[in-house]
Amino acid sequence: MSLLTSLIKAGSQFQQATARKAADPQSATAGKAAQAQPADSRQGNDDTFTLSGGKPQTKTGRLSVTEYRQQVGQDLAFVRETLRHKLAEYGMQPTTQIAASRSAGGDVQVQGRMPEQPRQRIEQDLNNSREFRDSLQRLSVNEPTLEFVDTALKLNQAYGTSNTVLDTLVSDNQQFNGLQDLVHRYDSIRRNYAGDTGSPARDYAFRLNARA
Repeated sequence: MSLLTSLIKAGSQFQQATARKAADPQSATAGKAAQAQPADSRQGNDDTFTLSGGKPQTKTGRLSVTEYRQQVGQDLAFVRETLRHKLAEYGMQPTTQIAASRSAGGDVQVQGRMPEQPRQRIEQDLNNSREFRDSLQRLSVNEPTLEFVDTALKLNQAYGTSNTVLDTLVSDNQQFNGLQDLVHRYDSIRRNYAGDTGSPARDYAFRLNARA
């Protein structure tokens, strides 16, 4: 995803530039600051990290990614199985490529490598299913957010650097870091980024049997 990559890259570059700028003055005073630091000085920061294996954990490290995956996974499974069922119902091969997206008005739109008549009938059936429309709507905002958070956290862990975009996304108060909280903030970031660059955010589509 171009937007996902751009946001992660922008955050990493900003973090690296800030670190380089602060490196020289920090190194000059590091020894004295370490000696002057009280033994119990960490007590004032108890609300910003928890201990795991004796190491401090940042606010991003406390995100419940596994719980987010479970929430998104329920809708993913339902949408996937519904599309598979529709392919079988209208005599399509189970490997037929099909994609479901949402129009600006919220209607389900179906694209796929199939004749026009079954495509239209599948699209009509899906629009008549409130459960499918609701699941696809949730996926359209939840899955991109989860993908960004998961990717950014993996990069943080792999390279040992934080991402300023992710840091902005996450609240210091863990009570406000539910999936829907992150979705709301991520959507705001995407909209701002699209406005700054003059390019619209990429539309979401669930694809079944898509080829890389």
